[in-house]
Amino acid sequence: MARRQMNPAPTHAIPGPLFSIHDAEYVPGVCNIGPAEIAHRRAFGHVGFAASVVLLGLLLAINAPAWARLLLFFTAAGSATGYLQAMFHFCAGFGSRGVYNFGAVGTEHAVAEAADRARDRRRSLQITAGSVAIGLAVAIAAFLLPL
Repeated sequence: MARRQMNPAPTHAIPGPLFSIHDAEYVPGVCNIGPAEIAHRRAFGHVGFAASVVLLGLLLAINAPAWARLLLFFTAAGSATGYLQAMFHFCAGFGSRGVYNFGAVGTEHAVAEAADRARDRRRSLQITAGSVAIGLAVAIAAFLLPL
C-alpha cells in the first residue's frame, strides 16, 4: 500500500493586506506602521471593545430605551478602527496626514511622493468606511435586540 504524501506548504507569500511584521517597511497604500504602532492600535481596539461591552451592559441594566443603544456606534466604530489598523498595518490618521512610522510610537516621517500620499489617503478612507460600517452594524444590532 503506497503512502500518500501531503503537499508541502507553499514557499511563496500569499498576496493581500496581511504580511509578516518582520518584513515591515513603508509600502504606499499598504503598510505605514511598524510593530510598536501596530500594538498601539490593537490596544486601542481592545479598549473600544471593552467600552462597547460595558456600555451595552449599563444600558441594559438601567433599562434604557432602545434608541440609547445606538450610542454603541461610537465605541464599536472606535474599536473597529483600532483593530482594522492593526490588521492592515496601516494607520488611517497617518495616511491622511502623509506620514509613516516604523520606530517608537510618536515618531513620524513624511511621505515624499504625491502619488504615494494619494494611495495612503485611499487606504485611510477604506479603513474609515469599514470602521463606520462596523459601528453602524453593531449599533443597529443592539437597537434591534428584542428586550
